[in-house]
Amino acid sequence: MTIRASLPRRAVAELVGTAGLLVVVIGSGIQAADLSRDTGVALVANSLASAIGLGLIITLLGPLSGAHLNPVVTLTSWWARRTGGEGLGGREALVYTAAQTAGAIGGAVLAEVMFGRTPGTFSTQVRGGGHLLVGEIVATAGLVLVIQGLERIGRPKLIPAAVAAYIASAIWFTSSGSFANPAGTIGRAFSDSFTGIAPQSLPGFVAAQLVGGVLGLALAALLYGSTRRGAQEAPAGPVRVAGPTGTIGSTGPVNPAYEAIG
Repeated sequence: MTIRASLPRRAVAELVGTAGLLVVVIGSGIQAADLSRDTGVALVANSLASAIGLGLIITLLGPLSGAHLNPVVTLTSWWARRTGGEGLGGREALVYTAAQTAGAIGGAVLAEVMFGRTPGTFSTQVRGGGHLLVGEIVATAGLVLVIQGLERIGRPKLIPAAVAAYIASAIWFTSSGSFANPAGTIGRAFSDSFTGIAPQSLPGFVAAQLVGGVLGLALAALLYGSTRRGAQEAPAGPVRVAGPTGTIGSTGPVNPAYEAIG
């Protein structure tokens, strides 16, 4: 089902969801590093916890805000609307992005406090080198392709599980560890832990993620066409239901991604 919600309510959902995601990612990283000195074991624990947490958050908040939790996902939704498909308007996209960034920082600080660490300490873990930026481009392009591809083939209900599975695998197969989220990357700069990233590494990572988002959109258009159209798709039209892309009082059609979860 979808839940009718105003933009402020959806923004709160994005803030809380992104904060929760950072608590899971950073908290599981701190716990894993404390329990095992084996980096491989710690990464297994961190990747599994991150994927499970992400899937649960998307499933819970998807019917409310779409559970973007990621400015790149929000920007691809905005672009879809500009090109005649379903998506967010410009004002909505800005509000979502601000909420996600604030939530990510808050979640990082909360994770630090929860484990008895000094909150607000910047990470000292420098992640530099062109190969890591290539990894971020690949990770983000793949994430966007998974989301856009499932939407365009008419199987959006698979998105929560598919995104969780993709992130779990991308943490391993990309050189960068698959941050793939500008807001999450900024948040992780506020944690000097296993999953942190030094502030000086932020510009390169965020730029690579934006490039990856564009590449993912281009690949989705190349493979599936510019918009999703199919025999089983209901005709798009004005609606007044809030969800992943629609808003109360808006003229944008709601994305059916989470109309029947569970």
